[in-house]
Amino acid sequence: MTIKNYRTQFSTSLSAIYPKTEIDSFFFILVDEYLDLQRIDITLNPDFKINNDILLVLNTALKRLKNEEPIQYIIGHTEFYGFNFLVDENTLIPRPETEELVEWILLEAANLQSNEASKSLNILDIGTGSGCIPISLAKKLPTATVSAIDVSVGALKIAKKNAIVNNVKIEFIEADILQTEHLNIFADSSTLCNTNSKKKFDIIVSNPPYVRELEKVEIQNNVLQNEPHLALFVSDDNPLIFYDKIADLAKQHLTKEGLLFFEINQYLGQETAKMLTEKGFKNIELRKDMSGNQRMIKASI
Repeated sequence: MTIKNYRTQFSTSLSAIYPKTEIDSFFFILVDEYLDLQRIDITLNPDFKINNDILLVLNTALKRLKNEEPIQYIIGHTEFYGFNFLVDENTLIPRPETEELVEWILLEAANLQSNEASKSLNILDIGTGSGCIPISLAKKLPTATVSAIDVSVGALKIAKKNAIVNNVKIEFIEADILQTEHLNIFADSSTLCNTNSKKKFDIIVSNPPYVRELEKVEIQNNVLQNEPHLALFVSDDNPLIFYDKIADLAKQHLTKEGLLFFEINQYLGQETAKMLTEKGFKNIELRKDMSGNQRMIKASI
């Protein structure tokens, strides 16, 4: 089959599910992934013949798209902050809004280092998922010591692979943050230890579960049916449960000039800021994402 004819068949098969622009995006992602062809190649050579083996692979991907599976899971990777990340059903697919959070952290990290030129930052990410936040920070801050926590063994497996793919050293810890009393992480350790000796961090960041059950109606099927609910949803009656716990830990483990960053529920920005204020945090700043939604917050102790 020619690539031109296959594109027509591909578009027709998905037209009842996705808008044309999204279908076109899927098509070009797949032909780039499996045929190493760019848009210009297809335009210049519409009669390019797809061999049967590749056709089978493309049709398998097409079937998964019909079932509204995310394209990132189908090809097994995605881009975040200019770096390549493996993803699967154990990890959330990194969002552009989280890139904005990383950019903000990097700006503030530069300020921290300018105050003490030789300072090597100690950074912790809580609820790391694919590892996109700590790995991106480690790539941009090569002198920093970066650690990350997640409760999901499956997510940590992917995050560790991503650290290797991106050639950075991250210490990954398996732990349920809601059951953690102290953030005492030791080099090359695989456990989280609770002792009276408190580890200190210059930056603590988290993009924890924050979507309330009542907001499920706003979630697209490809997310709702495929991405891990463990990393997405919280109960309606206690939506700030992770923020509350992490803020308490941050009070104990941030350095004197340390900073706490959260990605937040766009509907709960003021509530999150109020919670941090009540816990004694200072210099609280809410920021909007590129879509104009309150999506991230910074605070200091």
